[in-house]
Amino acid sequence: MRDPRPIPRPALLLGAAGVIPFAALAVLMVIGGAGLLAPEQAERILRLYAALILSFMGGAQWGLASASARGPSARALAVSVLPALFAWAAFLVPSRPGLLALAAAFLALMLYDLWTVARGEAPAWYGRLRIGLTLAVIASLGAASLATLKV
Repeated sequence: MRDPRPIPRPALLLGAAGVIPFAALAVLMVIGGAGLLAPEQAERILRLYAALILSFMGGAQWGLASASARGPSARALAVSVLPALFAWAAFLVPSRPGLLALAAAFLALMLYDLWTVARGEAPAWYGRLRIGLTLAVIASLGAASLATLKV
């Protein structure tokens, strides 16, 4: 049965606000910086921001694992740390490969998040929130990676 509870408004608003830097930096890359930042600077800032947010999203999994009535599983704790480790490595990879690696990591973490929702380890609204936000993040990183072809 589908959980009818809506996404909590603060989670929706704060999640959407977190997407703004992804979109803004990708747009700056696509339009050549618009005199605000050189495209190369926007790309580096975008990779840094993506790495930070990916780490944060892993931390959300740590919180879910810690709040489990059964106690945190080794699997859940390990998976919660992997995004930060991967984000750090992906940030060190410059330009298009780094952006694409980060996009792939956001997709992988979203799929894991949806799996935790299906298992009842996270609320249903969390999965619905993650789908929209993650698709926006992946689209931004994808557009940015295409912009690197002309940088």
